[in-house]
Amino acid sequence: MMDECYQIWAQLEHEAGTQLHRQTGLLLLGMKENPELKMFQATLSRQGVEHQCLPSEELKQRFPNIRMARGEVGLLDKSGGVLYADKALRALQDAIRQLGGIVCDGEKVMEIKPGLPVTVRTTSKRYQAKSLIITAGPWTNQLLRPLGLELPLQTLRISVCYWREKVPGSYSVSQGFPCFLGLGLNLAPRHIYGLPSGEYPGLVKVCYHYGNKADPEERDCPTAFSDIQDVQILSHFVRAYLPDLEPEPAIMERCMYTNTPDEHFILDRHPKHDNIVIGAGFSGHGFKLAPVVGKILYELSMKLTPSYDLTPFRISRFPGLGKAHL
Repeated sequence: MMDECYQIWAQLEHEAGTQLHRQTGLLLLGMKENPELKMFQATLSRQGVEHQCLPSEELKQRFPNIRMARGEVGLLDKSGGVLYADKALRALQDAIRQLGGIVCDGEKVMEIKPGLPVTVRTTSKRYQAKSLIITAGPWTNQLLRPLGLELPLQTLRISVCYWREKVPGSYSVSQGFPCFLGLGLNLAPRHIYGLPSGEYPGLVKVCYHYGNKADPEERDCPTAFSDIQDVQILSHFVRAYLPDLEPEPAIMERCMYTNTPDEHFILDRHPKHDNIVIGAGFSGHGFKLAPVVGKILYELSMKLTPSYDLTPFRISRFPGLGKAHL
């Protein structure tokens, strides 16, 4: 899917006349024998994506401001990069309006009535349509429960941390510093990822690709002890691997993940109402795939043959979702 996404993002970038994506490369870090690292390398080879294996010594020469532990190596995916999410959203919304669509913001959905047409009541209006697509992130189950469906979604609060460079620009895109992803490193049971400085000048985004259960309505409530533990894991990582960053976060923000048990998306029709389509469970890695996900959801809503095999994304892959959940 990513191949087509790159094409559509480039097309949108051209139409918007604004840079939405910057190619930086993506550096995967892990032990040489790490099975995930081997799987990624096999995938890149199979898809014909340009990549480079970097043994420890070469990694040190190429990226001297990353300090690796013994036995750890790098795998550089040259096609990786950063999407500027705020600009991308604005470009998408502008495109919708230019094509005659209407963006109704700041309206809470109060009720969805299935049928033909399907009816949606918000805090300010009532809408009717032949079909409806629900992409409500962590609020998905709140909208689906009254429709007799509960998906196995876990809503997690994520600590988004930015770390100050000791020497401004040392981890910047202009210095050739890539995005990175740490796999199964000693200090963290889950992935740690980072983006070069740029979004906030002089600050590098380094985050833990997991979080703690939270109600989306309480996203900005005071920090729980488990959130502090996640930040401590990141501090240890920064201290050990990125010595030219201050080891305490300069800025901390919050975001939400909505995870499925297998961390694959849900792209499917409601089992009882086939004119209601659901896109959910993007598990912290959905935004980059938005152009193709949007295309698939459109195809489902128009009852067209989907462009991709949707077997990995069907609701029916969760065997526990028997009649009790419907």
